[in-house]
Amino acid sequence: MSPETHITNLLYRYAELMDAGRLEETAALFARARVTLSGGVVLEGAAPMLEQWRRFVRIYPCGTPRTRHVVTNPIVEIDAAGGTATCRSCYTVFQQTPDLPFQAICGGRYHDSFARGEDGTWHFATRDYSLLDFLGDVSQHLLLPVG
Repeated sequence: MSPETHITNLLYRYAELMDAGRLEETAALFARARVTLSGGVVLEGAAPMLEQWRRFVRIYPCGTPRTRHVVTNPIVEIDAAGGTATCRSCYTVFQQTPDLPFQAICGGRYHDSFARGEDGTWHFATRDYSLLDFLGDVSQHLLLPVG
């Protein structure tokens, strides 16, 4: 598998796991990563990410947040010799609940970096989560206010 495919698959795997409500597996993707949140807060590793999502993300009786994260426009740049890469992408989160018709609830950008492990696989090294561009009704998705 090419580095570009592996990296974009990581982006899509994140979305798939988050939408399935599999927060532990989602957090595991960031086990070796440093994540910057709004306000300059920095979290490192899987455990703080899992704690953050458990505090913020509403999980419905079906076991999911009833969302669809769509990640688009990935621009992947590989430094093969250095074993690093960057990716800029866009995301849109859609949601439908018993109280909310199907709609886009937020959108923004991810700026990620990746590192190639000794086994040749790629993993998240950093993610900037602070690039929220559009904010709709997230009251049915998040447990704490955003704005």
